Amino acid sequence: MQALDPDYAGRVRDSFARQGAMAHLGAVLRSVEPGRVEIDLPFRPQLAQQHGYFHAGMVSAVADSAGGYAAYTLFPADSSVLTVEFKVNLIAPADGERVRAVGQVIRSGRTLTICELRAFVLKGERETQCLHGMVTLMCMAGRSDTAAQPPK
Repeated sequence: MQALDPDYAGRVRDSFARQGAMAHLGAVLRSVEPGRVEIDLPFRPQLAQQHGYFHAGMVSAVADSAGGYAAYTLFPADSSVLTVEFKVNLIAPADGERVRAVGQVIRSGRTLTICELRAFVLKGERETQCLHGMVTLMCMAGRSDTAAQPPK
């Protein structure tokens, strides 16, 4: 896949750094490539459900962001990204020390981009896929991501 913006990685990293939700969760941008992004989420008790596993909402949130940023790598420099729809299947308990969410572009269109979402839970040397899904993202052309100001 070919990025339209030669500084796509810097643009994604800057946007991720401004995202309060990912900072609140403690998520870390692991890798950025054209059409593919990985985000890690270290475990802490505040992210768990009643059985001590990562809560599905936390895993889904980082998966959604991984897909959004994967799409954003292929968007023009003067654009931003917005999730239109996403669906996930939780296929194993997220029991581990860290979640790695991977977003991979399947099809990049002028307005809508479709990404596959996968999340893996890592425990010791074991890696288990715990989420599989898809996300549809909208390219908001001419609406720079840097223009967005957080609410006060």
